[in-house]
Amino acid sequence: MSSSGFTFRRVREELIETLLDLGIKDFRVLDAISQVPRHIFLDEALWSRAYENRSLTIGYKQTISQPYIVARMTELLIAHTNSRGKVFENILELGSGCGYQSAILSFFSEKVDAIERIKPLVQKSRENLSKLKINNILFKHGDGYQDWEKEKKYDGILCAAAPRQYPQDLISLLKNDAKLVIPVGSSEQKLNVISKISDNEIEEHEYDDVAFVPMLAGKSDDGNDV
Repeated sequence: MSSSGFTFRRVREELIETLLDLGIKDFRVLDAISQVPRHIFLDEALWSRAYENRSLTIGYKQTISQPYIVARMTELLIAHTNSRGKVFENILELGSGCGYQSAILSFFSEKVDAIERIKPLVQKSRENLSKLKINNILFKHGDGYQDWEKEKKYDGILCAAAPRQYPQDLISLLKNDAKLVIPVGSSEQKLNVISKISDNEIEEHEYDDVAFVPMLAGKSDDGNDV
C-alpha cells in the first residue's frame, strides 16, 4: 500500500465521518485529525488498519489510542476556548507513546512538552514528528509522575496513561482556567477533567469509560520492564 496522501484520503475521510457520528463536534479537532497521517505512527504491517477507530499496538506493551479517544481528550482540553489556531502557549503531555496525540496537540499550542517513560518510543516519536515537519514538540525520556519542570505553568495537561488516582501535584502545574485531562482507575477507568478555577479551587468532572495502559512510575531504557 502506498504511503501517499491520495491513497489514504478516502479512509481518512471515513474516519472523520465516524468521529462525527460518535459525537465529536469541535471542527478544530476534526480538522487536526484529518491533517495528521496516522499510518506513519505504525509499523507498515498495520497501515491497512491505521484509519479504523481502534487502538493498535506500537510495541513495548503499549498502544496508539483509538482516534475517538484522541479526539475526545483534545476536545475536552480546548473546550473553554473558541478561537482557531494555537489557543495555548504550552501544554504538558504525559505518556506520549509514538507521538500521535502529540502531533494533534501541536495544532493547538505554541509548544508541547511531551514525557514518555520508554526510551525507544521517545526516539520513535522524534522520528515521526520529524517526518511531518512538526517542530514545536519537545520529547523527553522521563517519569510522568515527577520529571516535569516544577516551576513551569501550563495551559493544559493531557495524560495518556491511567493512574489509580490522579497525581495532585499536577494541579500545581496548571495556570488558572486550565485543565488536566486524565484517565483514572484500574480495572474500571473514567476519563476525568480537572479544571483549575483558582489557586484554591478546582472542579472535577467524569466523562467516558476508557481503557488505558496503567501509568507507571520510573523510566525504562529498553521497554522490557513494562
